[in-house]
Amino acid sequence: MCERNINNKTFTLKEICQYLELDCDNDAEIQGINTLHDANENEISFLENPKYEKFLKNTKAKAVLIRKEDADKLPEGVIPLITDEPYLKLAILTKLFVKDPWEDGGYQIAFSAKVHPSVQIGKGARIGKNSVIMPGCVIGPDVEIGDNCVIYPNVTVYRDTQIGNNVKIHAGSVIGSDGFGYAHTKDGRHIKIYHLGFVEIEDDVEIGANTTIDRGVFGKTVIKKGTIIDNLVQIAHNCEVGEGSILVSQVGLAGSTKLGHHVVMGGQSATAGHLEVAPMTTIAARGGVSKSIKKPGVYSGFPLMPHKQWLKLQGLLNRLLKKS
Repeated sequence: MCERNINNKTFTLKEICQYLELDCDNDAEIQGINTLHDANENEISFLENPKYEKFLKNTKAKAVLIRKEDADKLPEGVIPLITDEPYLKLAILTKLFVKDPWEDGGYQIAFSAKVHPSVQIGKGARIGKNSVIMPGCVIGPDVEIGDNCVIYPNVTVYRDTQIGNNVKIHAGSVIGSDGFGYAHTKDGRHIKIYHLGFVEIEDDVEIGANTTIDRGVFGKTVIKKGTIIDNLVQIAHNCEVGEGSILVSQVGLAGSTKLGHHVVMGGQSATAGHLEVAPMTTIAARGGVSKSIKKPGVYSGFPLMPHKQWLKLQGLLNRLLKKS
């Protein structure tokens, strides 16, 4: 599937700063928000966490929400938007760029596709050859569904989602909802971060019933070719699930987790966010991944450890209990 720009709103930097109650008179046009690493000259970015300072020197963003003490680290030509709360200002700004969740209008359905009359389809959606959309589904604006797909009853596919060929999504699943993201004010209020990205599901993927896959905050959440996902799985924003992976029921992936190809995660196992799991790795049931796994293998427990080591530990604990 091809990359695409899903933003459709443009504001001047001056308008944005008025909205955020910041000082700036620049009339440069801004088309979106992105990370320091991925932003282009038409986008705004931000720096909150010092661990991402390394991306400042090469960022191509037009402007960056940043604290005063870090502003001199920006490349020449990048406009600093000085604030004591970059992340909070970012959260407020996402609301300005969020697209309408629903638009009526023209859509395309292949002649050979079968779409139940009860299905709701948004403007600009496209449904490919021989695909079947069952009763009660909602297909949002600008969703693309490829050929030979089966979307079972009461599936909701939010706007801008891209679905490849030969994909099955079972009943009650939700694809493309906002992830769990909030900034917090000094007095404890929670400010929603509107998710401006999308979900991409590649070819030959099967997704079980009542599974949820969140859209990216910026960019995309990706489920790669040949992956099998069981019922009741939660995949958070900006995750990448590698080709041929298997996620068993009640698996949970926190935001920006990256699984290599052919990773297997047993029931009720989970990952913390912003980590990577090596290809060909297996996480046993209820395993808790709290840091990146660089060496393929079979791992168990929490804290996570190699499975053989975990078995020895259980044996040792049993012997201790018998002696007590």
